Order: sequence, then C-alpha cells, then structure tokens
Amino acid sequence: MQILQLASELTHTTIVFATALIFASLGGLFSERAGVVNIALEGMMTVGAFTAAIVTYFAETQWGGGGWSPWIGFLAAIIVGTLFALPHAVASVTFKAEQVVSGVALNFLAIGLTIYLCKVLLNGSAQTPTLKHVFSKWDIPWLSKIPYLGHALFSAYPTSYLAFILIAVAAFILYKTPFGLRLRAVGEHPKAADSLAINVPKMRYMAVMASGALAAMGGAVVTLTTTSNFSHNTISGQGYIALAALIFGKWRPISGLFAALFFGVASALKSVFQVYGITDYIPVDFIYIFPYALTILILAGFVGRAVAPAALGKPYEKGQR
Repeated sequence: MQILQLASELTHTTIVFATALIFASLGGLFSERAGVVNIALEGMMTVGAFTAAIVTYFAETQWGGGGWSPWIGFLAAIIVGTLFALPHAVASVTFKAEQVVSGVALNFLAIGLTIYLCKVLLNGSAQTPTLKHVFSKWDIPWLSKIPYLGHALFSAYPTSYLAFILIAVAAFILYKTPFGLRLRAVGEHPKAADSLAINVPKMRYMAVMASGALAAMGGAVVTLTTTSNFSHNTISGQGYIALAALIFGKWRPISGLFAALFFGVASALKSVFQVYGITDYIPVDFIYIFPYALTILILAGFVGRAVAPAALGKPYEKGQR
C-alpha cells in the first residue's frame, strides 16, 4: 500500500510540474516548426509568471477580482507573452538577425525587466506577496474517487486539463489543417512555400507570437499553482528544460508531451522525496540538481539523432535560392 501511495503521489506531482513544461514546449514547437529558433522560452515564461502574479495580486487587492483573480492574471500573461515575443519576431524575421542571440537577449531582458517592474509596482520589493487566490484543483466526479488512480490522474489543476487539451489541438492544427501544412512547409522549405503564394514572414510572425503566448501560459502556471508568488528564481531554468523536451520529443506534440512528463518526473522527485523522508538517505542537493543533470544527459545522448526542421534557424529572403 505504501508503494501504491508513493506511486500515486509521484504521478500526481509529475503532472503538476510537467504542465508548465507542456505549455512552453508547445510554444517552442510552433516557433521552431516555422523555422525560427526560440531560445527565449525561459524569458517568455519569466514574463508570463511575473504578469500572472502582479495582475492577480492587484485583481484580488484593488480590483475586486475575488475568485476570478487567477483567471484574470492568466489571461493577462497570455497577452503580455504574445507582445513580448514580438521583438524576437522582428529581429529574426524582419531584420534576419542571429536567432539564438536574439533569444538569449530576451532572456536577459526578461529577468532584469520583471525585477525592475516588480520594485516599481510594489514599492521596492523584488518579489510579489503571496497570492490569496490561486488555482485550486478540480476533481472529476466519480473518477477522482478511484483509490490511488483517482488522486494520480483525475484530481488536477484546471491548467493541467487545458495543457492536455492543447496537445490534441496542436496535433490537429499541425497535421490536419491547411494552416498547419503551411506552417510546416515554411519550416522545411520556405522557398517552395513562397512559390505557392504562402507569406513566409507572416507565418513566422504568427508562429513566434503564438510561441510567446504558450510559453507565458507555462510561466503563469508556475506562479498560480506551485509558488503562489513571483521572484527572480520562480522559473529557474524551466524554459531550457522545455526546450530540451521539445528536442527530445522530435518537434512533435504527442512525443513532446511524453518528454515533458519525463522531465516532470525529475522535478516531482524533489517534492515527493522530501514528503516521504527519502532525503534522509539521499543528499538533498543531489535531488535538486537531478532535473538539470538529466537534461544535459538527454541532450548529449539524443540531440544528434533528433532531426530538426530543415530550415530551422535560417533567415529567408524572398527570391533566394
């Protein structure tokens, strides 16, 4: 029974931690399927986490948002994340700048800008107060009552259900719609797409901004489900782990889901091991570095075998051969 309880708790916590990675990896999927490298997932998640925290805080304290405050913050994060992705689109698509450099610049900008705005808006404090209203878990009737399995799979935050729905939606869009076909064509062979009157820059702009929205949703999930506030280390590398999940999942939605869950297990172990006292036998420092060490090992052993979209990272000029 103890083993079943441990497995149930580990599965439940894995889904909680993997949700943010699912959103962010989906964001990277749309951008990179269109041929634009998005190293800026970390910064986009940071902006999303900050926006969700600050808007939720003001909604519950000054705007009378009440129980709707987390949803207001979540929607605000989507809007701001979309706008924050715009400079990356302009630099990468319009000015044909080096996409990795542009993404890294956005990551640094996000960290500095969010801390600065936090101090401006909260009278010098570098982090938001603990939020009174965050997302609560939704139990699916009857199914959540199943011993062990119910807690593991059918008692989750609404954002977790949304993440799994978006995986199916993304797969449908990419492989079953004309828009998805155009998006993949732009990322594989932009010249051929251009010859069929597909607007390559427009498709890439849309993909990068969708990436910003989804990655910001991932950051908002962290704030509104696990930390209940924002500080400089709220995201702490999860954007890079999401990028690793994207590569590990071979730039495919379903494979990316399993990759995110795999990395979610690594993060969940920290929490579960502490709850069940396993840290008495394993150094806690080792548990904290485990997700990042696993990311390096997976990329080192797998990235050479993962085939990226053919035009990934290559700027396109109309008329080029």
